[in-house]
Amino acid sequence: MTTFLHRHALASIVLAQLFGTSLWFSVNGVGLSLSRDLGFSEADLGRLTLTVQAGFILGTLSIAASGLADRFRASRIFAVSCLLGALLNAGFVLAADAPVASLLLRFATGLCLAGIYPLGMKLVIGWTPTHKGAALAWLVGMLTLGTALPHLLRGTTLGLPWEWTLLGASLLALAGGGIIHLLGDGPHLPPPAGPTRLQEGLAGLRAPRFRAVAGGYFGHCWELYALWMLTPFLVARELGRLGAPMDLVPWLSFGVIALGFLGCVGGGELSRRLGSLWVARRALATSGLICLAYPLLYGAPPGLLLVLLGIWGLTVIADSPQFSALAAATAPHARVGSTLAVMNAVGFALTIPAISLTTSLWAAQGGWVLWWLLPGPILGLWAMRRL
Repeated sequence: MTTFLHRHALASIVLAQLFGTSLWFSVNGVGLSLSRDLGFSEADLGRLTLTVQAGFILGTLSIAASGLADRFRASRIFAVSCLLGALLNAGFVLAADAPVASLLLRFATGLCLAGIYPLGMKLVIGWTPTHKGAALAWLVGMLTLGTALPHLLRGTTLGLPWEWTLLGASLLALAGGGIIHLLGDGPHLPPPAGPTRLQEGLAGLRAPRFRAVAGGYFGHCWELYALWMLTPFLVARELGRLGAPMDLVPWLSFGVIALGFLGCVGGGELSRRLGSLWVARRALATSGLICLAYPLLYGAPPGLLLVLLGIWGLTVIADSPQFSALAAATAPHARVGSTLAVMNAVGFALTIPAISLTTSLWAAQGGWVLWWLLPGPILGLWAMRRL
């Protein structure tokens, strides 16, 4: 088994990433069931997502500042994070109707995700040093599929209690951790750099080209996770207008978000010929135009809006791996690690007000709430104007 995994290291890592990141939006996958059975509002679901984001940010900064990833094997941190995350995610089943406990469990799950997604990038570097760009596109694509996976799990367990979906995500995370435990670290990992000094990362923002890339990435983050959070609500509205069964909501929500996988991989192939900047700009501009147009077309035929939502899901994440590649290329060489850690932390921090704002206003504003996401693409493109 170990020899097989070593022979297919990249495939093993991206599969484990898919399974591990299914914990991220596991609760959102059963959001409609929680609303029906436990009376959760859109704002309640938004708060649960916010706590995951907050845990991920704190975990990422803690791992970077402590040098934890340099003192322990990346594969071990990944596997332990999957194990703990799976247990915490399963614990939500018992605490869903206890507001404080459920929020704490989701926050702790976010902490565990900080040992899965970023460490997956490190594992890719260790196993595929000559194909980082293409491998990164696959890795972000699997993060996208992992985000969508709880909706697919819910679709396949319709008629069963919503708890089965969360337990299914936990089992997948355990499998992902097991794969990486058997795979181990690659032979090409760079030497330990010691604990990251986060103040050096902030200083890295003084570099004009990196600051421009970071600005584009921040705008991308403002839009991305809030859209993923709202996707089931947008899908449910159009199905309601069609008179279609609500059982289709998880299937179509999975489809919309999962299309981002094709956007990542397709963008990665285009970047080989046209460059990462070309792909990032056009993906961000396309998602921004859809963000502008969607509320204006709110009375259009439901099928048209579902197609438009699918195109949005395709393009909204396609720029993410390209921003990562651009950031690595433009960050000050002496402090790449700290600079990227700060950029990622700031980007994910911006998802918190975006999700909070849109979910709290959804009941009052409906589809018009999407315009609150529009500043992300606009300001991101403006920041990139001189690249």
